[in-house]
Amino acid sequence: MFYATAENAHGLAHDPFKAIVSPRPIGWIGSRAADGSLNLAPYSFFNAISDVPKLVMFSSSGRKDSVRNIEETREFTANFVSFDIREAMNMTSAPVPHGESEFALAGLTPVEGQFVQAPFVAEAYAALECKVTEIFQPKALDGSLSENHVVIGQVVGIHIREEAIRDGRFDMAKVRPVGRMGYMDYCDAGDVFEMFRPKR
Repeated sequence: MFYATAENAHGLAHDPFKAIVSPRPIGWIGSRAADGSLNLAPYSFFNAISDVPKLVMFSSSGRKDSVRNIEETREFTANFVSFDIREAMNMTSAPVPHGESEFALAGLTPVEGQFVQAPFVAEAYAALECKVTEIFQPKALDGSLSENHVVIGQVVGIHIREEAIRDGRFDMAKVRPVGRMGYMDYCDAGDVFEMFRPKR
C-alpha cells in the first residue's frame, strides 16, 4: 500500500505512522516550576541526538507543564524507564492540575540533582541532568509552526545505580528498557544481542 500524508487516507483503523517509527525511548521528564512545584511526565517523542556534546531532545504536543516549567528554569531531568517501574511511569501520564506532583501520585521518590534543581526519580536505574540549549516549535513544509514544542538539553550530569552496572557496562538485560511503540503498545527491550560493524 501507499498513501500521501497530506490527505492521510490510509484506510486503516488507526494511523500507522508512530507504529512504523518505533520503538522509541520514553522521555520521562522531571521538572520544577518557578513556584517550586514538581512535575514528572512521559513523552513518546524523545531521543539522544549527539554524544559530543551530550544532547537529548523531547517534543511535547502542546505547551504542557513540562515545557512551561523548563521555560522558567531552563533545567530538567530525563529518567530511564525500566520494565519494573513501567506502571509508575504510566501513572505519571495522568492529567493532573498544575502544581500537583506526579511523583507523589505514582509513589516515586524525587531527588534534587547535583547540577540542576529539577528532580529525578530515585527508583530509576539512570537519570540525566540537563540544561536547556534550545526550545522551539518546528516548521512544516509550508512554513507554518507545528503545535509541538521541541526541547533540547545538554546533559551535564548522569546518575546510574550501582546494581545496573556489570563488567563496566550499563547492563541492558538487567535494566530492561521500555520502549514506546504505536497505539497503546510498549516493548521490553531487555532481550539483547550484539552486532559488530563490518571491516572492509
